[in-house]
Amino acid sequence: MDPHRNHMPGGSPSSSSPSTTSSSPNPTSSHHHHNTTNNNGHNNHHHQQQDPDPMHSWYESVSKARSRIHLLSSLLPPTLSPPLSSLADDSDNPALSLLSSHPTYSALSSSLYGSPHDPLCHWLYDTYLSSDPHLRLVVLSFVPTLSNLYLSLLHSLSSDSPTSSSLAGFEAVLLSLYSAETKSRNGKPLLVSIPDLSLPSLYHTPRRSSSDKPNPNPYSTKPNPNPRPSVGLISPPLEPQTAVRSTKRGTIVGVALDCYYKQISQMPAWSKLDFCRFAADWAGQDCPCKSEFDGPDEIAEEIGDLGISENGSDGGSSGAKGARIPLPWEILQPVLRILGHCLLAPLNVEEVRDSASVAVQCLYARASHELVPQAILATRSLIQLNKRARESARAATVAAAAAANVGSNSNTPTKAKKPEILLMSK
Repeated sequence: MDPHRNHMPGGSPSSSSPSTTSSSPNPTSSHHHHNTTNNNGHNNHHHQQQDPDPMHSWYESVSKARSRIHLLSSLLPPTLSPPLSSLADDSDNPALSLLSSHPTYSALSSSLYGSPHDPLCHWLYDTYLSSDPHLRLVVLSFVPTLSNLYLSLLHSLSSDSPTSSSLAGFEAVLLSLYSAETKSRNGKPLLVSIPDLSLPSLYHTPRRSSSDKPNPNPYSTKPNPNPRPSVGLISPPLEPQTAVRSTKRGTIVGVALDCYYKQISQMPAWSKLDFCRFAADWAGQDCPCKSEFDGPDEIAEEIGDLGISENGSDGGSSGAKGARIPLPWEILQPVLRILGHCLLAPLNVEEVRDSASVAVQCLYARASHELVPQAILATRSLIQLNKRARESARAATVAAAAAANVGSNSNTPTKAKKPEILLMSK
């Protein structure tokens, strides 16, 4: 099957249905009758859509997930333990069971090669086009592996190699994510409002009068009587794309990573761990300056054993290795967001936090060598936040241990003292 056969960047299946009113010989009366019919029957139709049978929808979702898992089991080696058939048949939610299966994740990641005839890329593409949100989460969990394989292979291929044809499977999956995000944004940019820092607080709104004029000097310490929040552009409006061109490659990969970030709280730990290792490989900087900030860093010494080697591998990852690649801001921005979650989210395991710390330090070293101000500020901010979070966690651990020690000492039974006898003369 062709990965692009169902790819419709600007439309939906419902938009292609023919209209019954345009073919009527009497447009006026037909249109009036059509509206009357809709007004009479619209509520019933709307009520049917909002109140479906929950058992029917659940059974349909489970059946769809089981069929996708059975198809995947025919594409992967039959030596998986537990077998995929058990995930499909022995679970009330097969899609979430597949998302939580580390053996399946490892087997699929190691079998991807991205050619136009790669059956696993076809499976990922068709699965993401399904309406089941849990099946979409399964596809999103492979975004780090897809991005790493695609960017690393693209960078390693020579200039005369047919890159667009040899990696068409990866590009089809990435385009499906990009098209879905383009449709959801509806041609609008992603903006962020930055409050006026001259105000006493974020919630302070001074009274405005007609005599108040804005202060023309931006460096004045006098508060601005008419503050206006600054608006920052996170992402410009997305344009529909039917192919991955070299000028749009960074944007398409960055949007796929942003889709991963939006659902990162539901991603398994091994997917986050792979992303952190890939990000460290993409940075490709393993010089001593990655741990030299404002003096000796105890945090860097604690996680120094996780540092990557010069060839970009840390020896602990079982998946595909990455390579040093170009990192435009369109890719680096979502990468830093994901690493920020891996560093600071309270429910992440310690191994994910340590790998994210190494990746941020490597990206900081590369940004320092290439003198990229945005990347330097962002990575250094993450490093400082990580340092403070670790210091706070260490202080809380010490305080808890001290409290437990005091409690144990107060509860320890001691030998009873003999009563003191006071001799009094009569």
